[in-house]
Amino acid sequence: MKRITAVFLALLLSCIAYVSAAPAAESDFTAGAVVRLRYESWQNIVDLGTITQKDRNFFRFRFNVWGNLKLNPDNDIYLRLTSEPKYQLGPYRGETGKKVEEDEIIVDNLNFQSKNVFGLPVDVKIGRQDFIGPTGYGDYFLILDGTPADGSRTFYFNAAKARVHLGQNNWMDVIYITDPAYDIYAPSIYAANKRQLNISNEQGFVAYGHGKISDNLIVEPYYMYKTEKGFKGLKDIPDLDINAVGARVVVSLGTWKIRGQYAHEWGTYDNGGPWNKRRANGGYIFVDRQYNDIALKPGFSIGYVYLSGDNPDSKSTNEAWDPLFSRAPEWNELMIYTYVYETLNYGGALPGYWTNLNLYEAKFNMTFDPATKLVVSYQYLTAPEHTDSPFTTMFSNNGKVRGHLPTMILTHAFSKKVSGMAQLEYFVPESFYADHADNGTFLRLQLMFKI
Repeated sequence: MKRITAVFLALLLSCIAYVSAAPAAESDFTAGAVVRLRYESWQNIVDLGTITQKDRNFFRFRFNVWGNLKLNPDNDIYLRLTSEPKYQLGPYRGETGKKVEEDEIIVDNLNFQSKNVFGLPVDVKIGRQDFIGPTGYGDYFLILDGTPADGSRTFYFNAAKARVHLGQNNWMDVIYITDPAYDIYAPSIYAANKRQLNISNEQGFVAYGHGKISDNLIVEPYYMYKTEKGFKGLKDIPDLDINAVGARVVVSLGTWKIRGQYAHEWGTYDNGGPWNKRRANGGYIFVDRQYNDIALKPGFSIGYVYLSGDNPDSKSTNEAWDPLFSRAPEWNELMIYTYVYETLNYGGALPGYWTNLNLYEAKFNMTFDPATKLVVSYQYLTAPEHTDSPFTTMFSNNGKVRGHLPTMILTHAFSKKVSGMAQLEYFVPESFYADHADNGTFLRLQLMFKI
C-alpha cells in the first residue's frame, strides 16, 4: 500500500507541475452543500426472520459540503466532505452499539481533472472520484460503488482515469483503482468511529470503450481486472485474482430502446481454500418504451438478468458471478441484504454480492406533472443453482425459486433545491428458502436539500 500511495503522490505532483506550466487564467470557485434526511425500516430483509437478525428502524442524516476550483478552462480541482450520523429507533444497534451513531467527517471526493492534456485528445482525472451519473459505466452492471461497506454514505473510487477521444462520440477510458477495506489515503475528523469501506483490499484495472456506430447503435466493449485480498473477519476466504471481458449494446428505434450486456469472468485463488479457479457468466437484456406524447407520459421496461451461481457439485471451481465493483443496489434494494448469509464463504459478511440469479422484471412509470413521477415494478426471481449452505434455518438447499418482489418509488420535486422520495419493496420468499421464511419489507422516506 505504501508503494501505491507514493504513486498517487507522484501523479498529484505531476498535475501541480503541469498546471503551473499552463498559461495563467482567472480562477473561478463554486461551492455548495447537500443535506439528505432518510428514514428506513427493514423488516425481515437480512435473514427473512429465520436466524437472529433484529429488524431495523432508523434515521440517517448525510451532510455533503463541496467546492470546485476552476483553475482555467481545462483544469479543475474538486473537494467534497461528508458525514452521515444515524439514530436507531428499534432494538438494533449499529457499529458503535449505541442508539446514536456519530460519524467521522471524511474526504468523500478530492480530484484533479484536466482536459486536452498537452494539446492531445486526452482528458485525465486523478484522485478520489465517483463513477455514477454522467461518469457512470454500462448501467452500473460491474462498476458502481467503491465503498460498499458504508452503504450510500459514499460511492467513491480512489482512481486515476484517462479518457482518449477517438473522434466524435467515440472514446476509450483506462482506469486504475485502489480501494482498501479501511481508508489509508485521506485523514478524517473524529476517527474514533472510523468506518469500514470494503470487505477486502481491492485493486483493479479497467479498459472501457464507447463507440457510437450510428444514430441508433452504441457498442461499449471492456476488459476488467481485479484483485481481492485480505478479507476482513473471515480468514477462510482466499485471495482472488479475477478478469472480466464483455460488452454493452444499446439499440434505439424511435421511442423503443433495447439494452443488453454480457460478460465472462475467469480467475484464480492465490492462497488455497475450497477452490482453485473462478469461472462465471452474467448478462441482461431490457426492452424499454416511452410514450411522451400522451397524458402522464407512461412508459414500460421488460427485461431479464442472468448471473451464474456456484455449482455445489463442482469442487475445484467456483462458478458464482462476482459483481466486481458493483456491490450495491441495482435492480432493487431489498435483495442485497438477503445475500449476506448466502455468500459468506466467498463474498464475506457484506450485502450486495449479486450472484446466482435469474431475474424477470416488468416495470411501469408515469409522470403526474413535471415534478412528480412514479415507478412500479414486479420482479420474479429464481436461482440457476440451489445452495449448499450451513444456514439451513434460512435456506432449503434444494429449491431454486427465490420469490416475488413488487417495488414502488415515488419522487417529487418541491422546488429546484428541495426534493422528496418514497420507496417501498415487499419480498415473498419461495422454495429457495426454508419453509418458515417470512416475507420481507423495505421502506425508505427521503428529503433532500441543496444549498
